[in-house]
Amino acid sequence: MYYRLKDHVALRKWRYVDRAVYIKGMDRAVGVPQKEFDILLNCDGEHDIPRSPFLVNLLTENYIEPCEKGNSPSEWSKLKEYDNYYFPRMNLMITGKCNLNCLHCFNAKDNAPLNTELTYEQIIDILDQARDIGVHAFTITGGEPLVHPRFLDIVREIYARDMMIFELNTNGLLINQRMLDEFKKIGCAPLIKISFDGIGYHNWIRQHPKAEELTLNAIKLCIRNGFRVKAQVQVNRKNIDSMKPTAELLDSIGVEEMRIIRTTEAPRWEKNSPNSSLAIEEYYERMLEFSKFYIHSKMGMVIDIWQFIRLLPGNRMYELVPILCSKKEFNIRIPMCKGNRGMIAVSSGGEVVPCLQMSGYFLEKNISLGNLFKTPLKQLVQNSPYLDLAMAPLLKQILENDKCGNCKYYKACTGGCPALGLLYSSKDVDFYHEDITKCIFFENGWYEKVTDALSEWRNAKPLDID
Repeated sequence: MYYRLKDHVALRKWRYVDRAVYIKGMDRAVGVPQKEFDILLNCDGEHDIPRSPFLVNLLTENYIEPCEKGNSPSEWSKLKEYDNYYFPRMNLMITGKCNLNCLHCFNAKDNAPLNTELTYEQIIDILDQARDIGVHAFTITGGEPLVHPRFLDIVREIYARDMMIFELNTNGLLINQRMLDEFKKIGCAPLIKISFDGIGYHNWIRQHPKAEELTLNAIKLCIRNGFRVKAQVQVNRKNIDSMKPTAELLDSIGVEEMRIIRTTEAPRWEKNSPNSSLAIEEYYERMLEFSKFYIHSKMGMVIDIWQFIRLLPGNRMYELVPILCSKKEFNIRIPMCKGNRGMIAVSSGGEVVPCLQMSGYFLEKNISLGNLFKTPLKQLVQNSPYLDLAMAPLLKQILENDKCGNCKYYKACTGGCPALGLLYSSKDVDFYHEDITKCIFFENGWYEKVTDALSEWRNAKPLDID
């Protein structure tokens, strides 16, 4: 009998990743056992394939379908092999321009407007380069991406290449029904991540007299149209007391997830609101207080408290973010940052950075790891300073950092967030510095404090060290 790959499935190989499939709607490739992958290679409408348990499993997984002889898969579905490392996603800042001038913006080193913007032609070139190294999914961001004059054309071009937008970061002020209708027509259904910084404080941090009203209207419009919304909420000393009523409001209007982000000491924030960032343990204390409130509420939103805890009310379960690895999983070859390893970040100036949250810091320090206007993307993911940093294994940090190398908690936290390590380093630039927020978490007993306080829920990531 003859079989073909279904149109939502594509076969892929990269350097050191040789049995994978992309599935439309998923941002990362999925590994496939060798015997099943061998069958998939012959699901081309030309090979008569005998029935076997492996074939039955592929049918059950909805990877393939019976067909008439000669009915070949789409060009996108056919095997493509890349001679570069596997990077499934790209975080693309299509513009640094914005219709707001937020006090805390991490994209710039100071209060000067960030006016860099990729032209439509440059973006088309980046999309082609991304496709040619096997990128499948995009996070589209800015600045404010919707201010780009060709925003919807860019969305169309991504889907014309059988790639997808997995996430859209926006302040929401420019979202309207026409845009959402176009998304539906294109087949674009991203998680829409909308910034909302607390009842009574959003106007202040966003420096706009109607930001709160307009943002809430945008959130409601997205939800009415069937789009998933994740609210991204800055928390600092000034708005901390608004977190509980803000959560209640967002949950009541159908927000899927609330991400609470500690407003970090980025260059612009320190200039605009000095000493307003919550100290690390102050942040832990207030967020643990919030977590205790939340688990006794009847709210259903997922709560992601940045670098601290993730609350999953549907399962009455929580995950401790500082615990990135178990003793059994630990391996010195694991990348220092799995996020960097899986997503290429490109700024509106063409700079390739480990993550866009570091872009303002890189501007301030005049650091460049590569620029797409000077070096092709394929070369950057084959051999470059950017690749060296994105691929840096835990072994590199252990060798460069005695504190991490000698710490009993290292196998759990694996050094924490490299961007925070860089930010809090006393050296001029130290890519291998420990993330001190994780040191404080473990060394000052916050694991025990959290597990005691949330004992009514299950801890999905227990501490597992010798």
